[in-house]
Amino acid sequence: VQLQAYGGGLVQPGGSLTLSCAASGFAFRTYRMFWLCQAPGKGLEVVLSSSIGGVPRHYTDSVKGRFTISRDNANNMLHLQMNNVKPEDTALYYCARDEAGIIKGQGTLVTVSS
Repeated sequence: VQLQAYGGGLVQPGGSLTLSCAASGFAFRTYRMFWLCQAPGKGLEVVLSSSIGGVPRHYTDSVKGRFTISRDNANNMLHLQMNNVKPEDTALYYCARDEAGIIKGQGTLVTVSS
């Protein structure tokens, strides 16, 4: 199983960023997929998940209306559109196959700062 997240970087408050995750080695289309994050000094937190049919589930109110999860089952891709980002969104973001993050990739760093 491989989950390679990319697209992170430095973004100003109020800006936008799109994270992507390339999945391989398993039947991507049959799994609920997750975006997790780990802020500096904090534990792993579930941000959003997508059902196999693309229905999103939110796990934290802080990103509602700002973050959108989507998936492309034909190409084994998971995306996270981050809009109106805030400094508190600064974290390492992981694409994961399970809510606990047991099966996850290396992560991509998002830094929100002016």
